[in-house]
Amino acid sequence: MGSRPRRLRLCYVVSSPMTVSAFLKDHIAAATEHYDVSVVANTADAGFLRGLGLVATLHPVEIVRPISLWQDLSALRVLVGLFRQHNFDIVHSVSPKAGLLAMFAAMLAGVRHRVHTFTGQVWVTRRGWRRWMLRKADALLASLTSRILVDSPSQLDFLVAEGVFDADKAEVVGKGSICGVDSARFHPDPDERRKLRDILHIPQSDPVLLFLGRLNRDKGVLDLADAFAILAQQFPAAHLLLVGPDEEGLVERITAASGVAANRVHRVDYTHHPERYMAAADIFCLPSYREGFGQVLVEAAAVGLPVVASRIYGVTDAVVDGETGLLHPPGDVVAIQVALARLISDAPQRAAMGERALRRALAEFSQAESTQGLMAFYGKMLD
Repeated sequence: MGSRPRRLRLCYVVSSPMTVSAFLKDHIAAATEHYDVSVVANTADAGFLRGLGLVATLHPVEIVRPISLWQDLSALRVLVGLFRQHNFDIVHSVSPKAGLLAMFAAMLAGVRHRVHTFTGQVWVTRRGWRRWMLRKADALLASLTSRILVDSPSQLDFLVAEGVFDADKAEVVGKGSICGVDSARFHPDPDERRKLRDILHIPQSDPVLLFLGRLNRDKGVLDLADAFAILAQQFPAAHLLLVGPDEEGLVERITAASGVAANRVHRVDYTHHPERYMAAADIFCLPSYREGFGQVLVEAAAVGLPVVASRIYGVTDAVVDGETGLLHPPGDVVAIQVALARLISDAPQRAAMGERALRRALAEFSQAESTQGLMAFYGKMLD
């Protein structure tokens, strides 16, 4: 009787463990049914994966986000040794720094199937030599892969047009999104709406505009604050709810921009429960200058929120302009104000857009289909 063939080995590589908990958890859980799965992440928590309910092997490697020559070379050396020792069949990276190190190490170690997922480009908002250098880094990363995944169709088109890689090397799983939407978590919740509004001291009938994400200039939060300053005069009952870490110290400036309406600007730091704040809101806002897909947009849609967001690649895959939300030119404060005023003043239109957004999120961006699509991608690639 012959021995059983060994299970194929799959390794995910990320820099931040948050990438695993936010985007890869369900993919990893599904992959463990077919592969021996390992995860490389910059964490000292040996029980990190177990805490997420995942049966996978954790390999802590210090992959830092800033460029650091000696730390990066050290991480590269560790990754090469790790990949050679475990003889992985697939190495799959997410995030630029982790991708560049992982794909180079996997190539040096002789890993045949090297996959990277592109989820947005920081260089889109840069100018001059910084843009050129960062774009070249993405092109180098792409050249080290055997296959490329991109989390939105319009982002794929942009990267091909920019010469980062050839179209025949890359694909999008389903309609886009790195992980789809968990509808058991993101859904309309009237009870949560009432409770959270009571906690924030917001009257139940007042319109609430929600921004949820990292507070930085690239996300357009200063544009949103300027637009709200105008809106607050038109709509004395309107509130602005900002949820997320203040990465660039912008809260003081946002408060100042809001003027006499500063008492209607509500601030919450990072949360593990974004769905609670979405349930409490009426309109979701993302006036960003760059996005890979805008995962938070389809999560808000699953809660039944219409969206006001920038007309940029990635976002145009997540929002159907005029149907599930309203799009505006990036950086256009007046256009943001006009779009928000239109939805604040027209409750029936707001509700209809929210309902269409909900139906589309469930039909086109389900978490289960996203995971099934990724598993099918692996199977096709291995065949």
